[in-house]
Amino acid sequence: MDRIKLAGYLNIAHKGNYLIIGGEKLSNYDKKLFLVLYDNNIKKNTKKILDMLILKNILSFQVDNLEQLIHIKNCKIIGIKNKGLSDIIKKIMEN
Repeated sequence: MDRIKLAGYLNIAHKGNYLIIGGEKLSNYDKKLFLVLYDNNIKKNTKKILDMLILKNILSFQVDNLEQLIHIKNCKIIGIKNKGLSDIIKKIMEN
């Protein structure tokens, strides 16, 4: 995984308002979501939200130090609502 590329695309998604940031917002989000990235040390409540999203067949990837990648303090989980960016980030995560 190329962390620099990933950080760049996450920055584009953030500036384009394509990120759903945080567990509460993700649990209440009822529109199309394509990808979820979560930190490797999530807590129990965030894990429940992640499990709920996985049951909805939303692709998810674990990332080390997510808050450093997106420059948002204490951020443990994000959702991406743009199909094109989601596909690019998925390819980066799979390599």
